[in-house]
Amino acid sequence: MKQKLYTYLSVLFFALLTISSGYAQNVQISGTVYDETGQPLPGATILVKGTATGTTSDLDGKYTISSPPDGTLIFSFIGYNPTEIVVGNQSVIDANLTPDLSDLEEVVVVGYGTAKKSQLTGAISSVGSKEIQELPITDARQALQGRAAGVDVTQAGSKPGSAPQVRIRGRRSFNASNEPLYVVDGIPTVGGIGDINPQDITSMEVLKDASSTAIYGSRGANGVVLITTKRGNVGKTVVSLDSYYGINEELGRIDVFNGPEFAEYKRESRRAVGTYPEGPATPEADLNIFEPVEIESIGLGRSTDYVAGLMRRGSIQSHQIGVSGGSEKTTFFISGNYFKDVGIVQNQDFTRYTFRINLDHQLNKKIKIGTSTLVTYSERNGENFNPIGGALAENPLGKPYDDDGNLIFLPTQDGLRTNPFAEVVPGAQVDETFRTRIFNSIFLNWEITKDLSYRFVIGPDFNFRRNGRFTGSQTNARRGADPTGSVNEQTQFNYTVENILTYQKTFGGDHNLKVDVLQSFQKDRWEETSINVLGIPAPSQLYHRLGDASQITGANTNLVEWSLLSYMARVNYGFKGKYLVTGTVRADGSSRFGDKNKYGVFPSVAVAWNMDQEAFLKNSSIVDQLKMRVSYGAIGNQAISPYQTQALLGRTSYAWDNTAAFGYRPVSIGNPDLRWETSTTFNVGADFSILNNRIFGSLEYYITTTSDLLAPQPLPNSTGFGGFTTNIGETQNRGIELSLSTLNIEKGDFLWQTDFIFTRNREEILSLPNGDDIAAGRFIGQPLTVFFDYKKLGIWQTEEKDEAAVYSDVPGTIKIQDTNGDGRINADDRVILGSTVPDFSLGLTNRFNYKNFDLSFFIFGRFGSMINSEFHTNFNYLAGRYNNLDVDYWTPTNPTNLYPRPNQDQEFPKYNTSLRYYDGTFVKVRNINVGYTFGKNVLEKIGLTSLRLYSSIQNPFIFSEYRRVHKGIDPEVFMDGEQGVGAGVVNANITPPTVQFTFGINAKF
Repeated sequence: MKQKLYTYLSVLFFALLTISSGYAQNVQISGTVYDETGQPLPGATILVKGTATGTTSDLDGKYTISSPPDGTLIFSFIGYNPTEIVVGNQSVIDANLTPDLSDLEEVVVVGYGTAKKSQLTGAISSVGSKEIQELPITDARQALQGRAAGVDVTQAGSKPGSAPQVRIRGRRSFNASNEPLYVVDGIPTVGGIGDINPQDITSMEVLKDASSTAIYGSRGANGVVLITTKRGNVGKTVVSLDSYYGINEELGRIDVFNGPEFAEYKRESRRAVGTYPEGPATPEADLNIFEPVEIESIGLGRSTDYVAGLMRRGSIQSHQIGVSGGSEKTTFFISGNYFKDVGIVQNQDFTRYTFRINLDHQLNKKIKIGTSTLVTYSERNGENFNPIGGALAENPLGKPYDDDGNLIFLPTQDGLRTNPFAEVVPGAQVDETFRTRIFNSIFLNWEITKDLSYRFVIGPDFNFRRNGRFTGSQTNARRGADPTGSVNEQTQFNYTVENILTYQKTFGGDHNLKVDVLQSFQKDRWEETSINVLGIPAPSQLYHRLGDASQITGANTNLVEWSLLSYMARVNYGFKGKYLVTGTVRADGSSRFGDKNKYGVFPSVAVAWNMDQEAFLKNSSIVDQLKMRVSYGAIGNQAISPYQTQALLGRTSYAWDNTAAFGYRPVSIGNPDLRWETSTTFNVGADFSILNNRIFGSLEYYITTTSDLLAPQPLPNSTGFGGFTTNIGETQNRGIELSLSTLNIEKGDFLWQTDFIFTRNREEILSLPNGDDIAAGRFIGQPLTVFFDYKKLGIWQTEEKDEAAVYSDVPGTIKIQDTNGDGRINADDRVILGSTVPDFSLGLTNRFNYKNFDLSFFIFGRFGSMINSEFHTNFNYLAGRYNNLDVDYWTPTNPTNLYPRPNQDQEFPKYNTSLRYYDGTFVKVRNINVGYTFGKNVLEKIGLTSLRLYSSIQNPFIFSEYRRVHKGIDPEVFMDGEQGVGAGVVNANITPPTVQFTFGINAKF
């Protein structure tokens, strides 16, 4: 018995001795993991090679681990190349990770989940927080421009608070919306994303083909943009400060005549009709055509630049504080942001306050709950205030102020031309918009079994908007009449409820199966109240006591409701990581359609082949990764206004026994047979990475055909209706997309990377019920919208006098193409001149890093589009009454081919619409950014975790023939009409472009 006891004690002692000896051999290692810019990298994994010993870095990038001296530490992080460091006699080891530029193993957000890029079967583009935060932007959508292939983003002008327009792979519909769906933290939005602070966003994924968008059904018909906001991490609480301030200056201005140029232009308009003598101007002749104030200005050399008087130096600033951290059970991210954009036109500015709290809490091993809550409040001045047009047309020879400095309301005797400076007198024009929004995404995850999970999501979204307007008596709109005022209030409540079951299991080590089943419900209620009045007794009341007005000119309330009930099933299958298949089917039921066609069912399928996993490529020294993808599917579109299936009534007035009375009459024809607009997409793509991930990207080709287009069908006026909404025609989009990233140089402390994006989309109408619809501007074989008008060949010259007479024209007038050669110019001679759809667009980003310095610049271009410059018609009268664009007009001594001769007897030049069409091609240097990141030695002295100072220039250069030759401003235009601007149109509603200089700081404590 004693012998056994001694034996047991000996074994135990030896074991303890062995363990103690083993521990004695290990050393404690600590350090910090940094990214390529020297910023701490939280969440990095540190492993002792060949063992299971490991840890992760905290929010400051710090770690501690135990390792034998002869051990090797492996540092890794998603999106970065692993780094191995031998421990040796070191007790402090810092690691600098370099980006794995291929990112094909990066985990990206897809609809209702995440996936590795190597396992994706659909066409998805991703834009990360680095790209988003490189630009001081108001709206996150601006960061997509030139950064995501297949995504066309346009920003017309620089008016504070205005939103960009986004089109993914072209336009599909005539009348239904072409706007993509935005999904924020899993919740589809209807209130837009302009309220979201871009600095809160981690990534934006753009779903483009039917396979990736099908899970969102009809809401994803025009593509889907998934937005993921920042969340907390386990570890030390980190406080971050991100702040910048910048100034804005106008980048060019519409050039109109100054005083002497206007005087000569007015003289020439009289010479053309024989009321001013040919030859040099004389004071005697001037007295016959100029009024006294003009004569005085000519004598004094006085010229007033009214546009300059309305402009100012603008500014932009953003200040954000964020706090993040958490424990094993609860993580959090909290941020507050103040943003203000002061425009270069007086009375135009935008201010936004945002507060966000994202919480995640693990109730137990099975259940996790969380929320993403956004509260935002914004104030916008001048949304509908556009004084530039009046200033452009004002006579520069007028006198805006008297000798005592008081404003003169009528600078000349022209009663239609009031002083543009009167528009910006404090209180003369008030246009204020206030918005409050509370957006939530609340979820519960339940891990029912190891393979089966359930997710419940509810997303209430509250929107409150109030616009107040006051127009004083001394403004161009009222011209001394009584002031007017109005208030418009809109309330919107939208909520989404989703139930998702996910089953995921690997069989036999080779077969991976994932099944998602979804039930979703979305409901929207929008209410509006408005009142308009005339005769506000005291201007100081503005629009705040409309009940005191002498007359109510309009009062209305409105209610619009709609709902959507959906079911979806998706199956993902993978074999050995090589062969991937995704099948999706979604059924949507929309209240916008009648009972016969309420539901639409939309399937899709996609396959992918990771060729780099095959034996013939697995050991290739050139090809790192190569994946081929093919997908096909259908998506529905229900984005028309509610109640189109029903016949609606409207109030009408009539005489009843010689007494005024009101009644109701039909105002629209309902169409209960309206059905879903359907788009089918075929997509083939390739993802690649070569030369040790130094060159990687993706290439896509797609064809999207849309049928049963929802559009208005005109009716003869004799029916009493202009038309009704029905399903007509078929359109198609075909395109090529290329995303290419390269690591050009990685040598020592120097790093140079390039991202290149190329997009080419062909938009075409395939069929219409009655052939070409000239009245609606729709032509088979052409894009959805085109410019159909007379083609200007030049200006009739003196030697062409006889030929011009054939067309009843004279030298100095516009020469139009006689398309059918019948010797006369009429509507039959109009031709398709072009379209706002570009031939292609591209984006180029270069990033350089040298030690602690970083430099980047971003270039964006659109090529081959046409624009409609309304400046060249609305401010190109050439009649000698209003000021005019400073154009090179024809005279007998200046036989130009650009613009016709001024003529007093013509309100507009004959065929003047032919002067408005120009090549919209442009190249813009969007951003130049330079920064310096302080090293850890400095950071330790000042008590910071990280610190970066930077400066950037936004939009410093625009290269465009429209600017250089035709004295335009910015040729970047909307593809579809919105925000008071028509499709492809440049007009006075668009604030001139700006160049912006910013200075900023990024710090963490």
